[in-house]
Amino acid sequence: MGILEKIAEIEKEISRTQKNKATEYHLGLLKAKLAKYRAQLLEPSKSAGAKGEGFDVMKSGDARVALIGFPSVGKSTFLSLMTSTESESASYEFTTLTCIPGVIEYKGANIQLLDLPGIIEGAAQDRRYKQQILFIFFFRELLEKELESVGIRLNRTKPNIYFKPKKGGGLSYNSTVPLTHCSEKLVQLILHEYKIFNAEVLFREDSTPDEFIDVIVGNRVYMPCLYVYNKVDQISMEEVDRLARRPHSVVISCGMKLNLDYLLETLWEYLALICIYTKKRGERPDFNDAIIMRRGASVEHVCHRIHRTLASQFKYALVWGTSTKYSPQRVGLTHIMEHEDVIQIVKK
Repeated sequence: MGILEKIAEIEKEISRTQKNKATEYHLGLLKAKLAKYRAQLLEPSKSAGAKGEGFDVMKSGDARVALIGFPSVGKSTFLSLMTSTESESASYEFTTLTCIPGVIEYKGANIQLLDLPGIIEGAAQDRRYKQQILFIFFFRELLEKELESVGIRLNRTKPNIYFKPKKGGGLSYNSTVPLTHCSEKLVQLILHEYKIFNAEVLFREDSTPDEFIDVIVGNRVYMPCLYVYNKVDQISMEEVDRLARRPHSVVISCGMKLNLDYLLETLWEYLALICIYTKKRGERPDFNDAIIMRRGASVEHVCHRIHRTLASQFKYALVWGTSTKYSPQRVGLTHIMEHEDVIQIVKK
């Protein structure tokens, strides 16, 4: 029996097993086996031969966004509409057969947009779908399941679990909070499935067996995701309202150019980008050439972005904006910048 058949068998067994106290250990063991087989499926083949054609694209700009969805949901139309790139679009499926990059210019930032080929069920096993942030168009639940199966966790943070394998001493199991999902016996069973018999485990939150397995495997990718529902001009207002109220969701129509401005503003928030303006002594700030940083960036990060040696020559900085109590305020390298702050750096 191949790996795909084993995965299918375990998924079938999980679906027909009722969740209760009596079956929690059995389900935990099945989930551990499922995660192990899926990891094997994603490992590169050791057999000789030509490699499959990829669609890796050189990263450019200040942030990167991937468009993921099923065929004919409007990804190529969206790329052509928002960037100067022409991506072939048509009413039939699989118009896009490779990755097409484009760039959105917004608030002084260059955001790289990747139009990935429309995926079908099972296609997400391709390792190339891991990017920084994702758009998903339609069929939300099925696409979530596809990406979940290859270790991509959307709009979630890494579980707060300390895990360290040891060479001896057995299992050291502790928690700082009451646990309702994982017991010591279940943790031990899951670890044994991975041939781990000696380890330190500390739960700092009430995590599930699935989250504990993610920590053991260690290759999960946690990223923000924005669900974009296109073609809303073809459905009722009640349905549009229902979709718009879902978490992490934006409704648009590429055909009628509806709600695209709000989509860009939401995307900016999800990317956590800020604009920093520089100022030379005795001159006005340069508002035409912003430095694009991530939220939480310090003065030191700004120095490194301007020039790699600037931080070593740094004496102090004057900052105008919402990050200061008064303007200008003299600050050091650890000061955290905010959106549209103005900075003047004084060297030694």
